[in-house]
Amino acid sequence: MNNKLISKKKPSFKINKVLDDYLASYSRKIVIPIFYEDLKRFSGSVSVYNNKEIDTLWVRVFYSDFERKEIDENLKKVYNLLHSDGNTDNTKFLSIDAIDYCTFGNSKPFRVKIRNILNDNFTYFYVKKADASRIYGLELEHILSPYNLNFLVFENTLIEEHITGIPGDEFFDEFLPKCNDSERSQIAKEFVKFNERCMIRLLGDMRAYNYVIIPTHDFDQVVYKIRAIDFDQQCYEGNLQIYRPQFFKENKRIMDIIKEKLQKSSVDQYKIEERSIIAKRILSSVSRSKKILKCMLSDNISNKKNIKLLSHQIYTLTHDKNFKKAVNMGQIMKASFDYILRNYENHEMLGVD
Repeated sequence: MNNKLISKKKPSFKINKVLDDYLASYSRKIVIPIFYEDLKRFSGSVSVYNNKEIDTLWVRVFYSDFERKEIDENLKKVYNLLHSDGNTDNTKFLSIDAIDYCTFGNSKPFRVKIRNILNDNFTYFYVKKADASRIYGLELEHILSPYNLNFLVFENTLIEEHITGIPGDEFFDEFLPKCNDSERSQIAKEFVKFNERCMIRLLGDMRAYNYVIIPTHDFDQVVYKIRAIDFDQQCYEGNLQIYRPQFFKENKRIMDIIKEKLQKSSVDQYKIEERSIIAKRILSSVSRSKKILKCMLSDNISNKKNIKLLSHQIYTLTHDKNFKKAVNMGQIMKASFDYILRNYENHEMLGVD
């Protein structure tokens, strides 16, 4: 396992007209009353600690009284646009309890905690700087994963819903030791599928803190699912290992469980299952899949060095000339879709080990 797969910060990429039109056609582009840059005008901050008094690397920000009132009202409107029809009748029952700013990572997001004062139910949403590669990551997750994603984009601002779950690193520390053998086997199975899904749709940097594990009670057992929460590293890096969570040292504990609990035949079975379900999702949303690929084919979301390296590595793995001929990340992604569909139709889903 490589300790330093990613050594440089990924640049941000502007949204081009083709992607902008795509977002508008699927109601992702909506006029919002506040922008990312507006939230950066905070006048002070304090560090946010977790329940173990460990610094979370988030800071709680504060604004002048005049600005805070306007910001709160606009964030309530954003919440209604994200989760409802934009009607503002309920804003008097909503409270912005906290605005936190992340001091690390590429996107440096703001996390907004919003609460219904009638019943104290609360949730979060995020305000980020819009980045084309992140938007491709969100949209591909919506199309190819088992989960629907809710987000809005306007000009240079991205609004994302909160994805609930237990962060992977926290789960491994606090919950995994309490899991029984059956639950550990199930988590191992889900990680094999998650690993496969990330590789196929080229979602990188899935270290343990960039995905969540979601326990769901079902009759006499607890079912675990794994879901990505960070989509910044979509189709940028050139090293194929970055798109395979198994190679990050932060995931070593789950990889050890896979080696302990799963035979190779079982791992192959779960890979086939995941590749097949991805092929079915592509086929069930052909129009949308083609449109997002058209956006990616027209876009520049990486550099020539990364594109050349990635296309060569995938060609070495698959012997598919479409990867070798690719000159941008959109062509690599299209080749990946075509490869999965072709093998699905030919009943050869284990073409890549």
